[in-house]
Amino acid sequence: MEIDGKDLAVINVLKENSRLAIRDIAKLTKLRPSTVHQRILKLKEKGVIEKFTVKLDNKSVGESFIVFMLVKTKPSAMLDRIVNDKHVKEFFGITGEYDLFLKLKFRDVEEFNDFIIKFRKESSIQTTLTMVVTANVKEEI
Repeated sequence: MEIDGKDLAVINVLKENSRLAIRDIAKLTKLRPSTVHQRILKLKEKGVIEKFTVKLDNKSVGESFIVFMLVKTKPSAMLDRIVNDKHVKEFFGITGEYDLFLKLKFRDVEEFNDFIIKFRKESSIQTTLTMVVTANVKEEI
């Protein structure tokens, strides 16, 4: 699907606040409300907009301990367990020395420790490199 300037204007407003009324988006983008509505429907239908969601405050929801982890694995069927783990917020297959890149969130270091002990027991895990976030400067959905 080709995304034009009007689509980008609508998308940029939605990225800031997807709860805005169509009329408010129309005012900000200088488009007619009916145009905004039709473009949002088209963007959803074509899969450009996958879903509308919320950005939560990590501390308020008990996920202020953030960890990035590189994982080297042997081939296995463990991917489903990783994808479905509540602590795994983002999951990427990558190239290079490691195979996976994970973004994880925990309540505290103890919860992370429990996770990592179980995680490393997986027979398909060869090596991990863990980086603990010390400052959350910018985080988007």
